[in-house]
Amino acid sequence: MLELRAITAGYDRRAPVVRDATLTVAPGESVGLLGPSGCGKSTLARVAALLHRPDAGTLLLDGAPVHRWRHRAPRELRTAVGVVFQQPRLSADPRLRLTDLIAEPLRATGRRAAVPVRVAELAETVGLTPDLLARRPHEVSDGQLQRACVARALVLRPRWLICDEMTAMLDASTTAALVGVVEDYRASTGAGLLAVGHDRTLLDRWCDRTADWETVTGRSCGGPVAGSPAGKAAS
Repeated sequence: MLELRAITAGYDRRAPVVRDATLTVAPGESVGLLGPSGCGKSTLARVAALLHRPDAGTLLLDGAPVHRWRHRAPRELRTAVGVVFQQPRLSADPRLRLTDLIAEPLRATGRRAAVPVRVAELAETVGLTPDLLARRPHEVSDGQLQRACVARALVLRPRWLICDEMTAMLDASTTAALVGVVEDYRASTGAGLLAVGHDRTLLDRWCDRTADWETVTGRSCGGPVAGSPAGKAAS
């Protein structure tokens, strides 16, 4: 179980962007977190991914409270969570070829021997051809780069996936393809998924259930919530 209990978090303790957020994701479950832009969804997603220490509250993974964050978190916890961010160009090292981008977590955890087979396997899964794998981020489209980022998130076979606005910058066909990759992975491994977004149509079609931001936090947050046609392409 991934449990966020009464999480308060932000970048200034005097003005947290998330207050008293509570949300759970069971193994094998896909949960959508819906809210308008700027309400704090991404900050909560970073807490769930062990990338941001909350100011208050508790994160539990498989019943155990998390006490350390980012590189200080135990390896078994860091590798249990895979993350896909909204903007692939901000989350990818521009110096790396796509093949090295995907392989980076394997090398960082001492699993270099697994690189050739695992990268080839995932490249086929996400729809990247060998010629694309040899290119660097500036030489591919946003959709192709996000495919590599999804492969990177899956390369260590995580038990939990955090997809933070994963499809926000993608066209309908790429959205459908990558949602399909995530769902196939979830079905085959029993991984839990937290999918963050502002498109209710997409989240309702993608996830087992959708939690509204005001339900998670007990507070409303102004701004439009989309129901774009891109969601229909992911069904």
